[in-house]
Amino acid sequence: MLMKSCDVIWLYVSCSSEAKCLRDEDVLQSLPVGTTAIFHFTDLGPQVTWGTVFLTECAGPLIIYLMFYFRLPFIYSPKYDFTSSKQWVVHLACICHSLHYIKRILETLFIHRISHGTMPLRNIFKNCGYYWCSAAWMAYYINHPLYTPPYYGQQQVNIGLYIFAFCQLGNFSIHIALRNLKNQGSKNKKIPYPSKNPFTWIFWLVSCPNYTYEVGSWIGFTVLTQCVPVAFFTLVAFIQMTVWAKGKHRSYLKECRDYPTLRSSILPFIL
Repeated sequence: MLMKSCDVIWLYVSCSSEAKCLRDEDVLQSLPVGTTAIFHFTDLGPQVTWGTVFLTECAGPLIIYLMFYFRLPFIYSPKYDFTSSKQWVVHLACICHSLHYIKRILETLFIHRISHGTMPLRNIFKNCGYYWCSAAWMAYYINHPLYTPPYYGQQQVNIGLYIFAFCQLGNFSIHIALRNLKNQGSKNKKIPYPSKNPFTWIFWLVSCPNYTYEVGSWIGFTVLTQCVPVAFFTLVAFIQMTVWAKGKHRSYLKECRDYPTLRSSILPFIL
């Protein structure tokens, strides 16, 4: 088995015919390996911190979307360069999209306690490619000169905006709750419980409500813009976050004996 360290090595340890899976916090002299143990080290290659990846993948969509919003040259027809859309929903969508990624950047800098050390450098290109290209795809159509507002008009825009704002506040509340749950650098899992903040009450039913609120935000943005690329991005994001949520849910069940059995991974009573 293997362990990923905080620098550039993986550590394999075997004793007799049995291999042991080590965690970052394991101390070598306390390992039950007997009198003989064999350690194998493998170079992980170039690494980058998780915080750097988060900041890069969030800053890109923010900048790229604004490039389309301000209609910089070579994006649309020259007659539309540096022009502004006549549709109010386009400006509202830009505000929502920008605030979402500004929020994520500030959370990365001041709220998240990232317990992982590093990840392979190649991952930054994969992650940024996904987020940056998705932002460009959405921004191109939402800010297009021929973009038309949602079919049900202002009522649909308002509903989408309310969903988006509610879920953004919920997502922020959950991140604050998770931050207060563990100390800097700690990897010990503690069971999160609802607090006096109503946005945290979803913890009674869901293990990873931060993902639940995140998906809800993008559903609201989809309703607000009525844009197919946004809907597609929301679907892909939901699938990916479901995978992450299920993994964390299994980890909670494995490491916490008294973990509430009523909770689901991401959707109450469903998933």
